[in-house]
Amino acid sequence: NALREKRPLEKQASFSNRDGLPEEKRQKSLAGVIFEAVKMDSMQKLCTSLEPFLRKVVGEEVERALSKFPSSKLGLKASPPKKIPGPNDKMLRLQFRNKLALPLFTGSKVEGEQGSSIHVVLQDAATGQVVTTGPEASAKLDIVVLEGDFSVDDEDDWTQEEFENHVVKEREGKRPLLTGEAHLTLKEGVGALGELTFTDNSSWIRSRKFRLGVRMSGASSEVLRIREAKTESFTVKDHRGELYKKHYPPALTDEVWRLDKIGKDGAFHKRLNQNGIQSVEDFLRMVVMDPQKLRNVLGNGMSNKMWEGTVEHAKTCVLSGKLHVYYADERHNIGVIFNNIFQLMGLIADGQYVSADSLSDSEKVYVDKLVKVAYENWERVVEYDGEAL
Repeated sequence: NALREKRPLEKQASFSNRDGLPEEKRQKSLAGVIFEAVKMDSMQKLCTSLEPFLRKVVGEEVERALSKFPSSKLGLKASPPKKIPGPNDKMLRLQFRNKLALPLFTGSKVEGEQGSSIHVVLQDAATGQVVTTGPEASAKLDIVVLEGDFSVDDEDDWTQEEFENHVVKEREGKRPLLTGEAHLTLKEGVGALGELTFTDNSSWIRSRKFRLGVRMSGASSEVLRIREAKTESFTVKDHRGELYKKHYPPALTDEVWRLDKIGKDGAFHKRLNQNGIQSVEDFLRMVVMDPQKLRNVLGNGMSNKMWEGTVEHAKTCVLSGKLHVYYADERHNIGVIFNNIFQLMGLIADGQYVSADSLSDSEKVYVDKLVKVAYENWERVVEYDGEAL
């Protein structure tokens, strides 16, 4: 009876696992699952390690097969040779050395500020030094028109593709957008732009502004990577707008509205005319004689920044060379000399000339009094040709 009672307990224990399998079979099943998992993990690791090698082999085989066929038959463009940096692995770039004179008008010559030539230089990008030797320093360049919204900073780099994507062509049915000398050759790393003229305004493109760009010309650009140059963005207006164009530099005889911040027939122009200031010369004389009065004439509508800009522009004009002398005595032994915009040049004393910069402190006090008297009695001032005096 005891034995009969013991067997059911053993039987019950051997089937006590959750899946209802005997313990021995359950252990064998678990070992199989673990073996399969380890085997799958090993295979996955093996495939992962082989993947780069297989990709390389497949790629080489595909290239070898394609090389047997002309690229034209495959409808593919031949890849250009890899571009290399400049000499000694220097990164080279082109750079505009000076700014354009603005605004620009169709049919008018593109110039630098104050009528100067526009220069381009070849630089070492790391040091900013001009590269004067080597074949690159004698490279041929193309001048192109760019979209005004090509706004990558000059100190940053861009790709040739990015540059080319911003090149602007003429409108359909129109003349070439830029006419004249659209090419230049560097000499010891420096080149000057020749005669260039815009034939169309910039109002029809997305940004409504252009830039000038310079790039390597011809086959050399396919081998050597020299970063292109670009100017600041600018507006090109139709030629009829030139009637209202400012002059850089202005002439003494120019009407006063030719100065920056003074619009033709605008409020400032009318106020100046009403106070006897018709020309740039009149404006400069008032700047010298009584700047506060001139400031009051223009009124609060002209900010300090605008005032400084207008005066600075006026001072860039070329003086005529005429001189004016106010004599303090009838024998003309003592007098003060002014240039043609009434700036003090110096003192005449007993036939000797002393420049304003060389006056002693006591002489400066005396001269300041004479200057005030001269301004109040300008009708008595004698005008001379500079060389004759």
